[in-house]
Amino acid sequence: MQKLDIDYVVSIMRKICETPSPSGFTQDAMKIVKDELELFGIDVSFTTKGSLSALIPGKNPTPTKALAAHIDTLGAMVKKIKENGRISFTPIGGYTMSSIECENCFIHTANNTIYTGTVYSIKPSVHIHDDCKTMERNLENMEIVIDERVSSADDVLNLGIEVGDFITFDPRFQYTKSGFIKSRHLDDKACVAILLGLCKHVIENKVSLENSVQILITNYEEVGHGASTGLMPSIKELLCLDMGAPGTGQNSSEYAVSICAKDSGGPYDFALRNHLVKLAKKNNIDYKVDIYPHYGSDTGSAIRAGFDIKFGLIGPGVYASHSYERTHRNSIANTAELALEYILS
Repeated sequence: MQKLDIDYVVSIMRKICETPSPSGFTQDAMKIVKDELELFGIDVSFTTKGSLSALIPGKNPTPTKALAAHIDTLGAMVKKIKENGRISFTPIGGYTMSSIECENCFIHTANNTIYTGTVYSIKPSVHIHDDCKTMERNLENMEIVIDERVSSADDVLNLGIEVGDFITFDPRFQYTKSGFIKSRHLDDKACVAILLGLCKHVIENKVSLENSVQILITNYEEVGHGASTGLMPSIKELLCLDMGAPGTGQNSSEYAVSICAKDSGGPYDFALRNHLVKLAKKNNIDYKVDIYPHYGSDTGSAIRAGFDIKFGLIGPGVYASHSYERTHRNSIANTAELALEYILS
């Protein structure tokens, strides 16, 4: 059988990463996913909450397995417009203030105007502020400076910027000659791209599946309730594709597929985890089993919502999670291959 087209996966990953989609503001990125699936001849539907559902066709049209990934990312909202024309913001999702300091950003108004700006601390210059280096980087000490000639709250309001407008961060996507992929929001757009590559592979190569497989792309994972709805009633197993987290004390790798044994919500299904390990070994797929103590996924929201399912999680190793993230082409390929073997098993 031909290998999955990883060049396609990286290409569509770039397109998705460069399309803003913080939780609650995912419509443009979701349309890209919809259009790609329909291009492959796969029908899609949407839940009331906005998650995308599709079926990879099999001999039996009733799916028992689902693959899920989330299109929503970290971001922010306008919290207050200060008297000096700067913007206070509230985060969407969990990240440190130091991870967004000096990051270019975009303010999306309700009338679809986009303004650029930069996230700064309130004391950004070592030539002016004695405590520039030591001041705590917390929410109260951060602000957004808009790239417009404004000096008052009224100036900003006259631009059409208001409390509640979404703020997104420049992803700065790069694909290096050595195979590294660097970008914000690889969590979880890398896995959305992998699922698109998987669908493309199955359709174009006429891969025969015993049962149809549900594809679920959620839009509220970063705030905790992504897969609380959307799974079809016939689903018995949910395999989420989300990032692995390599780093100090971890077993994960930027070059392998991560198989999660336990996260902050507790252990994943033991039998399904062992099945994934056996598939990786049998097919010479580079893998790492790991535990993530400060991590949650769409499996958690599905289980808490009451779905009676087995649940597992795999994903590429993504370094510096919830910051400017990095992974490698090999990790993407290994994750895609294990996902394929899973739906064939």
